[in-house]
Amino acid sequence: MDQNVPLIRQSLKSPRAAAIAGIIFAVLFGTGMVLIRLTFSGDRELSSLSLEKNVGYFSIALGLFPFAGIAFLWFIGVVRDHLGPMEDRLFSTIFLGSGLLFLGMVFTSAAIAGALLATYAAKSQELADNTVYMFGQEVMFRVFYTYAMRMAGLCMISLGTIWTRTQAMPRWLAFLTYALALVLLISLGFSLWTTLIFPSWVFMISVFILILNLRGGSELAQEAL
Repeated sequence: MDQNVPLIRQSLKSPRAAAIAGIIFAVLFGTGMVLIRLTFSGDRELSSLSLEKNVGYFSIALGLFPFAGIAFLWFIGVVRDHLGPMEDRLFSTIFLGSGLLFLGMVFTSAAIAGALLATYAAKSQELADNTVYMFGQEVMFRVFYTYAMRMAGLCMISLGTIWTRTQAMPRWLAFLTYALALVLLISLGFSLWTTLIFPSWVFMISVFILILNLRGGSELAQEAL
């Protein structure tokens, strides 16, 4: 067997690991958002009736977010490792920073939601119309939709720019990334379905990377034999 085969296999680990981590994040995060949407009686109304009926969905969603965050951190790290010397320091810093801010805000929103859920379970009647309860809901929405989603859009733009400069991904995929990121950046509403843009994008590029990786690996392995 050719001596280049171990090097070939090693070079293929990064993109494959990034793709798998991205798929895990997209599935967990997307599932969590769908479960939260089923909990709400309206786009922004976390009423006592909706909580009482769907408290199981809400609890499962909050339990999925930490694991989705771990997968996303792995995705960020492996993507940067794959770029190696081609990495643009400016946009890589923005990509890393916006990704970490996105995760931090998602975790903050989930923690506030978990606190509201636990408090409601203890004193549901007292908190249903309480101003503190309403304040907690508003903070949760603002942190997640106004800030976290825009950091997700910035993360997409920075990675799309890196792809354009390094030609690591097709140009059409970079342009599609810009378009989807623009939707997240200028979105003024609080629609829960808008949040599915980001995990759907991560899932799409992860599957694309995985397919390219598998094709390239089989071709290189045949050449090395």
